[in-house]
Amino acid sequence: MGRLFGIPVYVSPTWFIVAVVITWIFEEPASRVVDRPASYLVAFTYAVLLYASVFVHELSHSVVARLFGLPVRAITLHILGGVSEIEREPRSPGREFLIAFAGPLLSLVLGAVGLLTLLATLPDVARLLVEAVTFANFAVAVFNLLPGLPLDGGRMIRAAIWKVTGQPRTGTIVAGWVGRAVAVLVLVAGAFAATYRADDLGFGWVSLIWSALIASFIWVGATQAIRTERVRDRIPLLQARRLARRATLVTAGVPLAEAVRRAHEEGSGAIVIVDHDGRPTGLVSEQAVLATPQNRRPWIEVGDLSRGLEPGLELPADLSGEDLVVAIRKAPATEYLLVEPTGRVYGVLAVSDLDRAFAGV
Repeated sequence: MGRLFGIPVYVSPTWFIVAVVITWIFEEPASRVVDRPASYLVAFTYAVLLYASVFVHELSHSVVARLFGLPVRAITLHILGGVSEIEREPRSPGREFLIAFAGPLLSLVLGAVGLLTLLATLPDVARLLVEAVTFANFAVAVFNLLPGLPLDGGRMIRAAIWKVTGQPRTGTIVAGWVGRAVAVLVLVAGAFAATYRADDLGFGWVSLIWSALIASFIWVGATQAIRTERVRDRIPLLQARRLARRATLVTAGVPLAEAVRRAHEEGSGAIVIVDHDGRPTGLVSEQAVLATPQNRRPWIEVGDLSRGLEPGLELPADLSGEDLVVAIRKAPATEYLLVEPTGRVYGVLAVSDLDRAFAGV
């Protein structure tokens, strides 16, 4: 939709689904102050104002994150609200708390502004909209302050535990499990509302479906946070040398069948293309080799299945942990050449091996 403070803003197509639902629900009270079909326009206006409030909520997270030097990829509005895609985590629990609290705080401020506005004399339509948006902002603030990830309250709990224990991992795990409990409570509350309002023009079913969507969103977000911490536990164990495959060095004109034979003979798991002076020039794709039928391998030169050593595909063999992950993110590929400080080829790092290490296999 554009950029604000340099941050791209996106609206998911799913927003139109929730806009229709909100318009349908809000049309009945709107019809009390304005005749149909104008009541539908008023109801749709409320849907837009509601998501404008959600956008301001998310924008506050992003602006505070930018003030702390954290890059923000985008803000996206979707069926369940919105999300600020902050690319890195804050370096301290205090910054984590402030970024998380910025959203609910601004929602509370908007709600307070709404209450002050209601003190003035307003036309019926304007009063209805201000009342609804004011209530919505207070509801958004209270809901996001629930103490469980991925909600803002969960991030605040994470920051508090991080401050007390000095371990962000502990904060994430605790806040993640609390988030799972919150998801169950939201679902139970939706089921209760569905039973209590069962005869109210189908509103009970809307409550049940909506609470199920929100509960699933919270459960998935909390679970993802817990899994991410478990993956991070393995990052320090990732060592390029330990994961490297031994490489067979061949020139580009060698037949594929001969290169594979040499690799088997040497016990290698990868093939590297070198020039006549022994300098590496390319990496042979394992997937391409496996996809080549046996009867064709004698007639295909190994260089035809190779990829040149573009920037980022040659890595120091001593890389490990977060440095290794960052280096791979900068230049996505399936294989990387590992070299010693002297420039000698140490081996090849296959991303498939790295994935298995992440998975703990």
